[in-house]
Amino acid sequence: MAAARPILGRVLPGSSILFLCDMQEKFRHNIAYFTQIVSVAARMLRNTTLDLLDRGLQVHVVVDACSSRSQVDRLVALARMRQSGAFLSTSEGLILQLVGDAAHPQFKEIQKLIKEPAPDSGLLGLFQGQNPLLH
Repeated sequence: MAAARPILGRVLPGSSILFLCDMQEKFRHNIAYFTQIVSVAARMLRNTTLDLLDRGLQVHVVVDACSSRSQVDRLVALARMRQSGAFLSTSEGLILQLVGDAAHPQFKEIQKLIKEPAPDSGLLGLFQGQNPLLH
């Protein structure tokens, strides 16, 4: 029996949807890195990841635009989405995939967006060392 071919997870402009969830000001003081997360979400400008996956859609989660009340909840949620079939990406990675190359008509404008690094949203510490939830 042949092994199933893995899904590549390409982001294609014609079939991509941007999904932002629960960006509520009233949670500002309960969400780690709220200001930075909102900044990244605004950079990327509905329903849930699992609902989209259930509908048979490829889902790419912008990890530097996601947070939770605690870093543990954030990490477990990202791991759960990945387990369920979502692709975890950064805002810059997705922007570059959608643009493709310098031939894109708005490349110069988009290049300005990614020249400045995205704000630190606290993920680097989660990805350093051995993190069993992200393997």
